[in-house]
Amino acid sequence: MAGEIPDLKALERTGTGKGAARQARRDGMVPGIVFGGEKEPLPINIPFNALLKRLRAGRFKSTLFNLQVEGHEDVRVVCRDVQRDVVKDLPTHVDFMRLRRTTKVALFIPVDFVNHGAAPGLKKGGVLTVVRPEVELVVTAGDIPEKVTVDLTGLNIGDIIHISDVTLPEGTKTTIDRDFVICNVSAPSGLRSSGDDTEEEVEEGDED
Repeated sequence: MAGEIPDLKALERTGTGKGAARQARRDGMVPGIVFGGEKEPLPINIPFNALLKRLRAGRFKSTLFNLQVEGHEDVRVVCRDVQRDVVKDLPTHVDFMRLRRTTKVALFIPVDFVNHGAAPGLKKGGVLTVVRPEVELVVTAGDIPEKVTVDLTGLNIGDIIHISDVTLPEGTKTTIDRDFVICNVSAPSGLRSSGDDTEEEVEEGDED
């Protein structure tokens, strides 16, 4: 289970229609709706600044939130649409979908790199280059893994770890079919720069 599902606080919107939505915006709120889960749609207002901060953090539509609305039970939701002002590009309305515990959803799960000390390449001064600090996986809403673990044991300079080399949490799969790179161990910068100097000297010698 994911260690921390971010809370998203909202207020129930008492009115409906364009008039209530305009009033919400004047009050510094963004109107929205929560639907699905075999329950009636719930009109909500979200504080503009809080929503904008979440949007600017990125991947808003692929983040699972614990929606807290006063007078209602907390519910897990994902964003399905954000409407924006065509001129200012600021949010004007947001749609959320309730998730059952059995619902499948694509989320970004952080990658944890372990056993650095057991990687010969790192001991020699090699550099771990992380290509994917998180991986988008299809997961079950009621059983979201906290992380994807990548074991660095035995890695030498020049070695590459692909997603096929990683044991994914049970019940999950990647959203991308190709065998993409997670990380690699590259040579120390000092060795790379000295190698570059050598190549330049050889090239200059060939020109003479």
